[in-house]
Amino acid sequence: MTIYRGPGGTGSATSDADTTLYQQFLDQTLAARDAALQAETNAELAETNAETAETNAETAASNAASSASAAASSASSASSSAGAAATSASNAASSASAASSSASSAATSATNAANSATASATSESNAASSASSADSSATSASSSASAASTSASSAATSATNAANSASSAATSATNAANSASSASTSASNAATSATNAANSATTAADSASDAAASAAEAEATLANTVKLTGDQTVAGVKTFTSTIVGSISGNAGTVTDGVYTSGSYSNPSWLTSLDDGKVLPSMTGNSGKFLTTNGTDSSWGTVDALPSQTGNAGKYLTTNGTAASWASLNVDPNTTTKGLYEHSNTISANYTITSGNNALSAGPVTVSSGVTVTVPSGSVWTVI
Repeated sequence: MTIYRGPGGTGSATSDADTTLYQQFLDQTLAARDAALQAETNAELAETNAETAETNAETAASNAASSASAAASSASSASSSAGAAATSASNAASSASAASSSASSAATSATNAANSATASATSESNAASSASSADSSATSASSSASAASTSASSAATSATNAANSASSAATSATNAANSASSASTSASNAATSATNAANSATTAADSASDAAASAAEAEATLANTVKLTGDQTVAGVKTFTSTIVGSISGNAGTVTDGVYTSGSYSNPSWLTSLDDGKVLPSMTGNSGKFLTTNGTDSSWGTVDALPSQTGNAGKYLTTNGTAASWASLNVDPNTTTKGLYEHSNTISANYTITSGNNALSAGPVTVSSGVTVTVPSGSVWTVI
């Protein structure tokens, strides 16, 4: 079928198309499809992040367990160091007590030596003995004093060792407390990571659900979209406000400002009029007329033809200025409106006078050589 549309024409279902609206609708459909694909990608990324967060949570829990074990070991070491410090302090106290006893003994020996010296002054005989005893006592006192000094030094060393041990124990306790705090922090971080992992998993599930919904919506939208290429069955009434460019097969419901046909028609009812330059005027009631024009419109004109020839043999055609008619030819006139009646003075062709008639010629008359004038019996030819 061939379709012709005049400029500015509109039509129904299968004859016109609004390509602009169609393109906008297609763009929206493609944007929905791209959003669905992006949502699906985001869901996969969120799922990967959730798995990574879960792995980090497991690692943090393992680190927390290791930190707790190290804290327990540090606490045990601190306890051992504190025990050793207590033992060293006890030993220092014992050494100090022994030093004090030695010093007291030295003082007593010195007193005894003084008493002995006093006694030697009283009794010279006993002086040598007392001096000897005094020397011995002094030597013992010196030894006791040296021993006391050594014990005091040992006590000071023990006290220093005890202080160091106590400091080490405090440091170990602090380290244990720090390790316990780190373990607590690691455990808290592990819990937070686990919570984040759960949230990521929930977000991933929501993203996957949204992606599935978007994909379903995009699929539904594409199912209701008119394709630009390929075969497709479109149901329902479609109204287009712009001209369709291209070939369309099928039958149009109506056509405005256009003509469509698939056959030949002698007088189609749907063709009521055309421009005079494209069609003949009506032929009804115009039999025998001819086509004419005034320079603008075409029309049928009456042919100024010969009147009927029946019974008009030998007559001539004449007119009164309005109508044509046949008139009888006066072949035997005996009058003339002119002052003279002229005829040729030479007869150059054979001539026979009509039987029963006479002939008159104004002479002289010359009969050409070989030409014969025949006068029938009973007729007269007079030359005057």
